[in-house]
Amino acid sequence: MKVMFSAGEASGDTHAASVANALKEIDPSVDMFGMGGTLMERAGVRIVYDIKNLGVIGIVEIVKSLPKFFKLRTYLKRVMMKEKPDILVCVDYPGFNMKLTAVAHKLGIPVLYYIAPTIWAWHSSRGNTIRKYVTKVASIFPFEAEAYRKYKCDVDFVGHPLLDIVHPTMSKEEAEEYFGARKDAKKVLLMPGSRKQEVLSLLDTMLKSGEQLMANHEDIQFFLPRAHTIDRSELETFIDAHKVPVTITEDHTYDLMQICDVCLAASGTATLETAMMELPTILLYRVSPITYGIGKMVVNVTHVGLPNIVAGKEVIPELLQDAVTPEAIVSLVEPLLTDVERNEAMRSELREVHHKLGEPGAVKRVAELVYNLGKEKCNE
Repeated sequence: MKVMFSAGEASGDTHAASVANALKEIDPSVDMFGMGGTLMERAGVRIVYDIKNLGVIGIVEIVKSLPKFFKLRTYLKRVMMKEKPDILVCVDYPGFNMKLTAVAHKLGIPVLYYIAPTIWAWHSSRGNTIRKYVTKVASIFPFEAEAYRKYKCDVDFVGHPLLDIVHPTMSKEEAEEYFGARKDAKKVLLMPGSRKQEVLSLLDTMLKSGEQLMANHEDIQFFLPRAHTIDRSELETFIDAHKVPVTITEDHTYDLMQICDVCLAASGTATLETAMMELPTILLYRVSPITYGIGKMVVNVTHVGLPNIVAGKEVIPELLQDAVTPEAIVSLVEPLLTDVERNEAMRSELREVHHKLGEPGAVKRVAELVYNLGKEKCNE
């Protein structure tokens, strides 16, 4: 059986790799290939297009990259025609993958969409496109599954994949030793995103807030887990331009989260990961003014951050657009570093968010759906 994957950014690479590993447990002979990154490659997926320089965000930014995406879709169509996969697994990246599902449908290839388009947040008409081109939706939120059912899509609620992934592997003492963390130091985690554009937009401001925090605290440490889509040298160039000593880490990110006091994170999957690790977090979101203005007109949710959407209220503070300043960041971080009760109160609310995400086992359930759909096609 042949399985083709299409993942367009770091988080998608992570989720697709988990499914690939689960598929190998079901059937070691499965042939897997597709668009992805290093994690998928380590999981046994033959990479036909590397996503390292692919990620862009925002409407304006995407428009500028349209010619590249058209060429990529044409290329992947040729790959499908040559390889003849029994199923295409699209993971997130809706701007591109929605178009790819139509290509696969025309070629008679079943499609499973995992981390599906957020029709509950915006562009709900995509539900009609999903019904037309996608064989099965593997939904990660219960309210999302209901939204797809309203469009008569074939959808299974599988639970959230992070429940299988997000957990420490070390004790706090072991983690402190591994990362060179000083026991009594205040520890701040910096997560500026997995795409170059996010890093360019947010890291400079994070580091400027770090300079102010250093002036307020005698002993403070900063850690930055490097997304595998960002070159280490690029991060070091950014950091060297500031007076903030930052430890760049390469692995064991969840162990790192458990020893930190607070996190500054770009909006996205990272905020849900920190929520599951019960790490107090400040969400930062900044795109072009045009992109933000259009987004405000079409988005149907009150909050930007996934933990807040799951909770139905603001659990983690959100700084958006012009509000993303060093001074605003410091004003929110300081109470979480100095007030134990304030810090623990946020951790308690994040615990509730974790609980609402359901039970572990999502990745295995998705792999079983992929395998069964692929087998049906294979046996035709």
